[in-house]
Amino acid sequence: MRKYVEAIPGEPLPHGILGACTDIRDVADVHELLGVEWLALGCCPVNVWRDPCLDDESPGEGPPQKEFCRPTAEHADPITVYAGAECSALGWTYAEARTHAEASLALGEQEAVEAGFWTNTLAMSAVDLTPPEGPVNIAQGVAALEGCLAESYGGRGVLHVPAGAAALLGCCNLVSENPATGNLRTLAGNCVIIGSGYSAMNTGPGNLPADPGTAWLYITGPVIIRRGPAETIPDRPGPSVNVRNNDRNVLVERAFIVGTTCTICAVNVVTCP
Repeated sequence: MRKYVEAIPGEPLPHGILGACTDIRDVADVHELLGVEWLALGCCPVNVWRDPCLDDESPGEGPPQKEFCRPTAEHADPITVYAGAECSALGWTYAEARTHAEASLALGEQEAVEAGFWTNTLAMSAVDLTPPEGPVNIAQGVAALEGCLAESYGGRGVLHVPAGAAALLGCCNLVSENPATGNLRTLAGNCVIIGSGYSAMNTGPGNLPADPGTAWLYITGPVIIRRGPAETIPDRPGPSVNVRNNDRNVLVERAFIVGTTCTICAVNVVTCP
């Protein structure tokens, strides 16, 4: 007979969406966890005023007019992630099932949030920068994405990279680790999220699957995550048992609101020469 021991512990990838690149805010207001909206800040251009007295324009055209920009409304919808544990009630106590489900959520919730954000937001809202000739190398892809962000936003943003393409970032010294914060940054100063959930999805705009040997990269403005409390269902032993088959089921779930701002850009890169 084998001796029963504790499970092998794990930890999420250190540079995922719940790492140092995002502003994570724990909230308890159920209304806030149903979805949020706000007026975009930083998406309107700041223009350079040209003194008409220094121009050669005909005075008959009238004085130049300054431009005004109407802020657009943005929103983020909830991403609910969960982990469920099931076993025979004869072999598992409620406390054991609850502990297992809670540990599973703690380990895997980052990947699930990444998959939800990629599918619901990144792939549904991005401008595709891939040239007509096809996928580019990763250095060209990062350059195109950072140029897109700089032109549309101008502030620091976040580069979203599937874990399956992360090793390529080191080929051209595209990113470096900030010792003070522990996050990854590009030479332009944008933070880098390397996501296992991104790698699992790896879809382009419209959620079309990437071709073999390629990966999709995205760039966004800053990312703010609102995180609700983890809820265990049921919260007591009795209802966890299905009397029909004597199985015990315990579910742990948590709601996240992942928001970003301004333009989202995407590019397809080559992962195999």
